[in-house]
Amino acid sequence: MDARGLLVLPGFIDTHSHHREPGFTHKEDIGTATRAAAAGGVTTTVGMPNVNPPVTTLEHYEGVLQLYARKALVDFNLHPAPTVVSEVPRLASAGALGFKVFQIVDTKRSYPHMPGLGVTNAGEMLEIFEAVKPTGRPVMVHPHNQELMDRFEQRYWARGEHGPLAYAAAQREYDGLVWNTAIQFLLQLQEAVGTWLHVLHLVTRQSVEMVRRAKAEGRQVTSEVNGFSLFLGDWETIERNGPRALGRWVPPDVKESLWAGIRDGTIDVLGTDHGPHTLEEKLPGWQDMWKAPSAVPQLQDYLSKLLDVGVRGGELNLDQAVRLASYQPARVFGLYPRKGTIEIGADADLVLVDPEAEIEFRDEAALSKCGWTPYHGQTAHGVPIHTLVRGRFVYRNRHLVGEPGWGRMARPTT
Repeated sequence: MDARGLLVLPGFIDTHSHHREPGFTHKEDIGTATRAAAAGGVTTTVGMPNVNPPVTTLEHYEGVLQLYARKALVDFNLHPAPTVVSEVPRLASAGALGFKVFQIVDTKRSYPHMPGLGVTNAGEMLEIFEAVKPTGRPVMVHPHNQELMDRFEQRYWARGEHGPLAYAAAQREYDGLVWNTAIQFLLQLQEAVGTWLHVLHLVTRQSVEMVRRAKAEGRQVTSEVNGFSLFLGDWETIERNGPRALGRWVPPDVKESLWAGIRDGTIDVLGTDHGPHTLEEKLPGWQDMWKAPSAVPQLQDYLSKLLDVGVRGGELNLDQAVRLASYQPARVFGLYPRKGTIEIGADADLVLVDPEAEIEFRDEAALSKCGWTPYHGQTAHGVPIHTLVRGRFVYRNRHLVGEPGWGRMARPTT
């Protein structure tokens, strides 16, 4: 194959993705999610447990993996929830890469943070950390101080403020106190128990500093940033796009600290938190953002956004971008050296990118079943041309050629 003029990169590994199957296939399913992944240069994608039934037991975990084996175009796994602590050893033995915990309970809605998955009790979190530690796998936590958030949001509601700007401001109260106090507790718990902690959704200056200190002390702590924090979180975008912009406000000084954290290794992984919902579900958020499901689709577009905003924009060099989106996800979740690198003996998971080609993001080009992109109307340089999974084309000359069932379970090797 003639690859002149193209960048040959290890396929991107998305370790934080919501594929919605089973239970919510009107907005996404494994087939459509992995089609979007293939077109976006993602060769391994890992789902989340908030499907129906929630993935908390070995039986449900194996059932979902069977669905992936029939439908996926790219390699896959899924992070189960460790809320049934007796199941944790069995899930780890079956090949779980990590365990996902939500510290959040939705108000005014029951999804995507479903009843039975949210852990807001410190004693329950302690038991989870104790159960996961012997497995050697990371506990991935969506940090959130639910008690503080309850107070903040009720103050906005009392003033009749329910829209996207109120939603964004409530989470940012006192410089992100909802996030910072939760992460502080998790880091103390990690220090006490010694479990590997993977902190999700870094979105404040203080959280970056706390993780940086923990790493400097040699503790087993890793962290994630999301595409919407780097590419969607400014106030003007939330004001203009409302529920299509998620609603997580990231002021300029915070965004600066996130890029700095990526550069110095404090932040290990770029997780998409790919969260497809239909526009019919999302757009009522203009009136009440708390009633609209959170998250936005990301799988198909984040490679181009990272190369354009991150590399072309001067925030990162190409090596740092590839480490963030491929090499380090493989290292954190035990997939290296089979994944995340181009070397003899590794899987031939490759994405070939034209760094000079320009793409215009359009809703009608979205391969996710939800049928839209939060970047609609924007442009970016850096376009995936070919994607190969274990040496076979799944996306060639910007056309899908992969077949359902080619994807294979990505098991931990270390």
